[in-house]
Order: sequence, then C-alpha cells, then structure tokens
Amino acid sequence: MGNLYVVATPIGNLSDMTQRAVETLKEVDYILCEDTRNSIKLLNYFDIKNKLVSYHKFNEQEKVESIIKDLKEGKNIALISDAGTPCINDPGEVIVKKAREEHIPVFGIGGISASITALSISGLDTKTFTYYGFFPREKKEQEELIENINNSDIKTFIFYESPKRIIKTIEFLAKELPNLKISVSKELTKLHEKNFYGNITEVLKEIKQDDKTSIGEYTFIIEKEEKIKKQEQNISIEAQLIDLIIKNNITIKEAVDLLNKENKNLSKKEIYNASLNLKSILKSQN
Repeated sequence: MGNLYVVATPIGNLSDMTQRAVETLKEVDYILCEDTRNSIKLLNYFDIKNKLVSYHKFNEQEKVESIIKDLKEGKNIALISDAGTPCINDPGEVIVKKAREEHIPVFGIGGISASITALSISGLDTKTFTYYGFFPREKKEQEELIENINNSDIKTFIFYESPKRIIKTIEFLAKELPNLKISVSKELTKLHEKNFYGNITEVLKEIKQDDKTSIGEYTFIIEKEEKIKKQEQNISIEAQLIDLIIKNNITIKEAVDLLNKENKNLSKKEIYNASLNLKSILKSQN
C-alpha cells in the first residue's frame, strides 16, 4: 500500500516552500497537479525531476480509480495545486475522500494557505471563523449568505474574490452590512502585497483610490458585531415595528418594508416573524 501526500506549495513567494515539501515531491513516484505548465516552473526552481500528472476539477472523477489502483499497488503519490494548500478551494477533495474510504494512508505536508495567512494578519476576531471560498455571484445566493451571516453566532467570515469583482462585492456588503469591520489582502506574500483594514465604507474608498485595484487575487475577511440573544432580539424587532408605525403613521406591512431597509443587522425572516407575532397580539386585544 502506498501513501498519498497532500502538499502545500507557495502562493507567491517561493521562499515559503518547506524543505519537507521539496523532499516529498522528489521522492514520490509521481505528482498530481492542476496545470503541468504552472507546476513545472516550481519543480525546475527546486530542481525536482519527477513526473507530473494533470489532475484538475474537470478530470477528477475519471482519474480517481486509476490513482487509487496505483496507491494500492504501492506507489507513493503527491497532490499539489497551482498555489497554496490542495482541497481548500482547489482540486483534491475527491481523491482524498476516496483514499480515506479505501483505508489508504493520507499525509498532509503543511505550508502556506491564503485564507489562514490573511486571517492571521487581519486584526479581526480569530477565535471562531467560517471560510466560504469565492463570494457568490448570483443575487439569490448573496441574499441567502447575508441572512446566514446575520443568523450565525460566528463573527468572522473569510472569502476570496477576483480583482474584477472586488469593488462590486464590497459595495454590496457595505450596503447590506454597513457596520462591518473588514480586512482586505491582495498579492499575499508577493512583492506588491497590499492590505486594507477598517470600517467597510472607509476600506471601500481606499480600494477605489488604489490605481492597481485590478491586479492580483484578493482574500477578504469581515467581522460583524456580536449577535444579540434571540429572545431579546425578537422583542426589539417588535418594538421597532411599533415605533415605526406610530412615528410614520403606516401599516405593519409598510413598517416591515421600512425596517428591512433601515436595519441590515436583522434578517427578513426575523422581521417577518416579528410582524406576525405583533399582528397576533393586536388581534387578541380587539
């Protein structure tokens, strides 16, 4: 029985490559990689003379069985991605899962990861966090994400974003969650690394003023305010609805719409449920 090695590679600065990673890539029977044209540059730099086998998201399923067969026959195989740690928003999960199911030893050769590196320098809460990968593009998925963030007990959320969409994405978040703290990192570990930190509206202005916004991949992290306890929050929502009805001389439905616009820290579902409860109270008093 052979071993499968999940090997982290640099995300920009080649000095981040560990000695153990180099030794592993030299000693295995062959290396699975996303793009042979990209990985050959890494191998040449470290004088690693080994066979590269293309393994990416479009051929993962079809190659699994042959790779498992090689592992069972005693071959040692390494898995790398174009940059960073395999399986973390990169190919690899399919083969690792299959190897585990077949009781094939899987070893992680640690190294750098953009998400954890960005989190470590963010200045935001690191006690609990959620990693989402690339920020969703579809409006429905974005709305569901905002609701999940609002309802979560977790404060810190990590995302990736492309340079073409970073401004649009942060504009959306600034509109939906204006009180967020945010840390934005681009070109991590590279020569032109840049980091932004602060209130989301202030950071948005800084990024818009950056004349090199369209260059480099982005990792951004948001931190929301502490979640209010559910029971206290429900009472607060009902109180806010009554306050809006009295002040603006409007209906409950109109108050719901207004509160949805004014308070982005509350989900639409919570406001709607509070309105139903309020209607029930008012009905019982008539």
